[in-house]
Amino acid sequence: MNIKQVLGSLNLGSIRRFLMSLYHGDGPGRKPYPPVSMLKAQLLKQLWRVPSDRRLALLLKRNRRIARACGFRRETPSHGLFTQFRHRLGRDGYEKVFSILLKQLLKDGAVKSEVVALDSTAIKAYSQRSLDNRSGKSDHDARVGRGRRGFILGYKVHTACCTSSELPLAFTVEPCNVNEKLCFKPLLQKLKCRGISFKTVLADAQYDSAKVRETVKQYCAEAVIPYRKSSRIKNALKVGRDFVVHGVKRLANLFRKRVCIERVFSRAKEWLLLDHLRVRGLKQAFIHACLSFSAMLVVALTAVRQHKPSLIRSIKHYTTQ
Repeated sequence: MNIKQVLGSLNLGSIRRFLMSLYHGDGPGRKPYPPVSMLKAQLLKQLWRVPSDRRLALLLKRNRRIARACGFRRETPSHGLFTQFRHRLGRDGYEKVFSILLKQLLKDGAVKSEVVALDSTAIKAYSQRSLDNRSGKSDHDARVGRGRRGFILGYKVHTACCTSSELPLAFTVEPCNVNEKLCFKPLLQKLKCRGISFKTVLADAQYDSAKVRETVKQYCAEAVIPYRKSSRIKNALKVGRDFVVHGVKRLANLFRKRVCIERVFSRAKEWLLLDHLRVRGLKQAFIHACLSFSAMLVVALTAVRQHKPSLIRSIKHYTTQ
């Protein structure tokens, strides 16, 4: 079964000690379930598109093979324990897991990050709008902002990916009304902190700003960002009404690679539940996005360790039941 290969290929030895430190070793209380097994189960939830923790707990209880693949022996955790585990691990803990998986891919040479693309995608909040029509009724962190088709209540996942392997390198989650330009520099900082050296940064015209271009120069990289249609700069890179790129041929060819980040968002939403948000709050929305992108890296790691680089992006191949 392919999902066994995926879960079995995970090398979380460097984070095992960190996960164990979240629980007390001595004293009264029931012995906790293995934290690594809890993490594998949550990644399984994204890979198999299990809609809720309750359904995940029921799946593990009924399917002993999958439970053993995650690392559970006789008993399996209830759905409430997965909620407690998310609170224990926290936002920083999940991002640390993502960084470890990405570091393994960088070490294996599966990710070449000379050219990176930045963009954002909106996901709907698990809440109705409040009476002020600006925030969420039950999710107070969510905000109304522009989505793909009109205004929605939710969050935006701001992401940087490599154009060659089409894998996420860094991301952050903010309310839907936060401008994309405010998340541009934090994403570049995360790339540098993870030892990712990039030479070219691709972004859409919504990032057109002198400050954004100056930020890219500070990282000794080239910004390939189209100017707005109102710009009067001659031979400037622009996107016409027919969505055809006009300008210097070299820059136009580079900018066409930006479509890779659209494919990253598409796979994460279709196969890894990115747009199926069933938690509330900015912190929980970040963890949800982190699990989706971590599951994407897990599939890539499995393909690399099986010496099948052509299957790095084939989530369907490794998630068929």
